[in-house]
Amino acid sequence: MKRIIHAAFVILAMACAGPALAHPHVFVVVTSEVIFDAQGRVTGVSQSWIFDEMYSAFVTTGASEEGKPVSAEQLQPLAEQNVSDLAEYGYFTIVKVPGQKIEFAKPQAIVMREDDKKLVTLTFILPLKQPVKADKAFTLQVYDPTYFVSFDFAKNGVTMKGAPSGCSVSVTQPAPLGESEANRLNEAFFSGLSPGADFGIKLASRATVACP
Repeated sequence: MKRIIHAAFVILAMACAGPALAHPHVFVVVTSEVIFDAQGRVTGVSQSWIFDEMYSAFVTTGASEEGKPVSAEQLQPLAEQNVSDLAEYGYFTIVKVPGQKIEFAKPQAIVMREDDKKLVTLTFILPLKQPVKADKAFTLQVYDPTYFVSFDFAKNGVTMKGAPSGCSVSVTQPAPLGESEANRLNEAFFSGLSPGADFGIKLASRATVACP
């Protein structure tokens, strides 16, 4: 199990390590839930990441007896290690409110499961250190700056929990890449080099929560 934990984190950590393999190398479908308290303040974001078939097979190999499904209990050490180590990179989760600095507290409710399609899902809650009002635009993005990992919101993949009446959420898709940027991405894919430390944001969707 220790070998699996270490190797699995290498896949995610390499996203932040400069030149790496072809980009993107890991694909993740994201569902995010913005959590409100009774005072109408945002207190955190619940994340659910569904990994692609290749990554899912990689992290579950050797985790259970051959032919048997991998349990959440068997994957728990891996889940906790990965989330802990990704703290250095902000969990690839960026939230912003005009005029305020937003920081996360220690993640909660960390779970990793394998579904009947053999896909692995990592779920965790990112509490905010200080609750914030969403009467100004509260924005959420999930991306890897180097685009080693491709994060995409699922359809209707950003929701709210406990939001006051009148709050809304919308998702804006990124603008298409220009010719030069598309060429950079193609060159990165074939050369194995990173397209740039700020490339991921160019392909990241943006969710905006607004409350009256």
